[in-house]
Amino acid sequence: MQATAYTYDPETRSGSVLLDDGTPVEFGAEAFDAGGLRLLRPGQRVRIETEPGTAGAGPRITLVTLQTL
Repeated sequence: MQATAYTYDPETRSGSVLLDDGTPVEFGAEAFDAGGLRLLRPGQRVRIETEPGTAGAGPRITLVTLQTL
C-alpha cells in the first residue's frame, strides 16, 4: 500500500504517514528499521505493509520504505 510520510522523529525513528484517504497512521522504530531507511522527510511517498491492529486501533504498520517505480 502507498502513503505519504507525515511526521518523522530521527531520535526515536518513529512517525506517521497519511493514507491516500487522509487517515493518519503511526509507525514505530521496528517498522522504520525493517525498511532499511536512514532518513524520512515529510511529503515523501512511501510503501507500507500493515497487519490488523488491536480491536478499534486500526492497522499496524510493519514496514516503511520509499516508493519506487
